[in-house]
Amino acid sequence: MTTPRREDVIRALPYALRYARALTGSQPTGDALVADCLRDMLANPGDAPDGITDARHLLYWGVTRLFDAKGAAEDVDGLSAKQRQLLLLTSLEDVSAEDTAPILGMASHLAMDRLADARDRLRASAATDVLIIEDEPIIAMDLEELVQGCGHRVVGVATTEDEAIEIAKRTRPGLILADINLGLGGDGTNAVSKILQIHYAPVIFVTAYPERLLTGDAIEPAFVITKPFEPLTLAIATYQAVTGGVLLDRV
Repeated sequence: MTTPRREDVIRALPYALRYARALTGSQPTGDALVADCLRDMLANPGDAPDGITDARHLLYWGVTRLFDAKGAAEDVDGLSAKQRQLLLLTSLEDVSAEDTAPILGMASHLAMDRLADARDRLRASAATDVLIIEDEPIIAMDLEELVQGCGHRVVGVATTEDEAIEIAKRTRPGLILADINLGLGGDGTNAVSKILQIHYAPVIFVTAYPERLLTGDAIEPAFVITKPFEPLTLAIATYQAVTGGVLLDRV
């Protein structure tokens, strides 16, 4: 295996953080996995399979290996840990199914079969009430349609911080889908922070620049999807957020 350049690993870090957080359902747990992965890479260079040369894929492989070693539950709410990994890598991280197989240590045909089964099972996932925080009307309408297409119920669409807080108090949503920049209406992260002081709900942030948000330096979201995104990406992110990711026996 060719060791990736340091600068390539640094550029890949935000995506490894996003994957690890979504996989575990937690920022601190996910970030700890990435930190352990980096330490392991330094201590054991050349351990990755020969088929993995891209720095981002190498980090995905390292995170997955450590995640599996820590004892993830094999079956949670109808999907195995391996199926969740397949869904997250192919949709949230936009890795091809062919490239996902070596990352997960699976034969290509087995990865394809499990991925198809996971997508079928995803359609039967539990529904929840969703609050959308988005100031652009057309984007908000698209999000509302996508959320409903995933089987969820939209309890409100907020365009400002104050409106988001008011709707959250009144409806107690099971999931919050938030843009970051609300223009004159404020900041989506501020709105979410205030909501979480009075009502807990998993949050998915939507941004065109995830690398600016995922630095590991502060309290950051566990779930981030990148604009523009496919309906399946939103479906997988909402499933992971609502079900709380996959818990580890040891963190």
